[in-house]
Amino acid sequence: MNPAAHGTVLALCRVHQLAATRTGFGVTAIDKRPVAEPVAIRKFGVFGDVQGDREHHGGPDQAVYAYSQEDADFWSRELGREIPPGLFGENLRTRGVETTGAVIGQHWRVGEHLLLEVTSPRVPCATFAERMGEPHWVRRFTEAGRVGVYFRVLHKGKVQAGDTVTVEPAPAHGITVGKFFSSPTVEDVHTLQALHDAGELTLSAHYGKYFRRILHNE
Repeated sequence: MNPAAHGTVLALCRVHQLAATRTGFGVTAIDKRPVAEPVAIRKFGVFGDVQGDREHHGGPDQAVYAYSQEDADFWSRELGREIPPGLFGENLRTRGVETTGAVIGQHWRVGEHLLLEVTSPRVPCATFAERMGEPHWVRRFTEAGRVGVYFRVLHKGKVQAGDTVTVEPAPAHGITVGKFFSSPTVEDVHTLQALHDAGELTLSAHYGKYFRRILHNE
C-alpha cells in the first residue's frame, strides 16, 4: 500500500456574490473568492457558501470542490492569464497533492478535523464557460482532462489557508476521477458498481447516468 501524500491548502474559497446566469437557469454561486479566517465545512460544504444548482452540481456528494495549483498553472500558461484561487468555482486551492488524480473513495484529511471522501470529477458546463469567457471553453477543459475533484464530508471541521492536506492511501481499484472523466471503460463501471453493491464504496448518485451511457455504448 502506498504511503499517505501530503500537501497544503493555498486558499479556502466561498461565494463572493450570486449572479444571474445568461443561460436562464437561475443564479450561480460560481464567483468564489478566498477568505482569510478559518471556516467550518459541513455536510453541504463551506459555511456561508451557496450551491446554486444542487440537482446538477451540488448536494452532499458534491459538497466541496478542490483544484490544484499545479493544474491552475497549466491553464495560466495556456490562457496567458492568471488563474487566481476561486476562479474555477473551487472551495479548496491546493498544492502538492493530486486532485484530478484522486482515486474514487479515497479519503483526505484537511486541517485538524475535516475528513473528506473523493466522489466524482467536475463536469464543465455553460455556467463555467460564462465565468471564464474563453472560446470553446467546455471543449478545451474537457480535452485537457484537468478537472479537479468533488468530495462528500465524512467529518466536519474548520479549514483555513496554510492547513495541511493528508491524502490517505488509495483504494485498491485505483480508478481516479480524471480517468473516469476522460477515458471510462465498461470494466470501470462494473468494478465501481460491484464495490458499491458490496458496501465497500458509496458512489455519488450522479454516476447512474454516466454508467448507463457507457454501458449503452458497449
